[in-house]
Amino acid sequence: MEYIVVIAVAVLLVVMAHTTLAPPVARRALPVLLAAFALRLVVHVLILRSNSLGYGGDNLSYEARALGIVELWRHSGVHFVTSDELGSVYGVAVPCHVFALVMYLCGGPAPLACTAVVALIACAVCVVLYRFARVVGADERAAFRLLVITAFLPGFLLHTSDTFKDGFNAFLVVACLGLGASNMQRFDPRKVIALLPLLWALWNVRPYMVFMCALPLLVGVARIRRALSGRGLVVFAALLIPVLLLLQGIDLGVDRGADQNGPFGAVQEQLDRGQSEHTRLANAEGGSGVVFDDEGSAWNALGPKLVYTLLSPFPWMGGSLALQLGKIDTLLWYWLLCCAVLGARRLWRDDRRMLLIILLFVIPGSVAYATTMSNIGLIFRQRMPIVMIASLLAAVAWTRTPRDGRSADPDPSDSLVHRT
Repeated sequence: MEYIVVIAVAVLLVVMAHTTLAPPVARRALPVLLAAFALRLVVHVLILRSNSLGYGGDNLSYEARALGIVELWRHSGVHFVTSDELGSVYGVAVPCHVFALVMYLCGGPAPLACTAVVALIACAVCVVLYRFARVVGADERAAFRLLVITAFLPGFLLHTSDTFKDGFNAFLVVACLGLGASNMQRFDPRKVIALLPLLWALWNVRPYMVFMCALPLLVGVARIRRALSGRGLVVFAALLIPVLLLLQGIDLGVDRGADQNGPFGAVQEQLDRGQSEHTRLANAEGGSGVVFDDEGSAWNALGPKLVYTLLSPFPWMGGSLALQLGKIDTLLWYWLLCCAVLGARRLWRDDRRMLLIILLFVIPGSVAYATTMSNIGLIFRQRMPIVMIASLLAAVAWTRTPRDGRSADPDPSDSLVHRT
């Protein structure tokens, strides 16, 4: 049964490519996506499950939680298991339920079939990034190059070759921000409706990512029409801060009255835990741990923390085999980052609204992660959505087609929900 599921997922990949991409693009993209899909299964069997790298751990814990969900289903029927029934699923309910459904169909543990589903999601990330790049202003050639690079980006490949949750997180973040950017370009109620289940799912993968997406999504909903000046960007950000503080105060006030954690309270609790000196020192105990001279404050030594958050592991660092392989991914990221700077300059001139959406995710997200920075291995995984969103600017830099001639391409980019 496990192999039947793998074959069915591969068929779904073919259907997804043909239904979400224009025919000429689908014919070019499908061989790339099938190769990326197959390579993930090979890495799963020959490297991760054979423990060649000695890497992983949380992937196995997600499988164990999924098996717990399956046991509950066998006793009380198939339903959404909340953290009240199984406390360990809090914050990872979506991936655990997806794995549980696969295991339920297969009659027991099915790591290869679960990995096939994760590989499908990874390919979906590549497709959504392609369409997002077209919305931002990249031409078809540049957007397709981004699709290919993302499909085989080593860190993304490794963490979507087993039952990790990073593929789920990347897909939901890119899809949410892509819909927000597309909505700014052309309003469609379907985009707003589609955002609701995506944000719910993201809350059940990495809750704090919902708030990291909040500012760019607000910009997309507001549909700012005029080009923004540098002063306008500063004023806009300054006006948003008190609004968020007001919402947080309302949320905390409700929490005190009901003795329950609201969404702001839950995220604040996660942030406090991640920024606490105890947590950062505990995470730094691993082989790739980093300790900063910050006098116990998460906000001290912010400059060096940002450098490590965005640019580590550095080429001269020693460490495990997995860390050494991670340097390949980092060198690619250096190149993408240089291209992204050029793309940002171009987008500043052509469409500052799109640039604002990207920067409102990349910059606050980088700062937030920097305040919890204590382990290169962890931050290497956590920054993947930041790398992907920033790489959209690289696609803009690679673009050769004049911006006003974009619509002549076979895959018009006016909406991420068209063709779905």
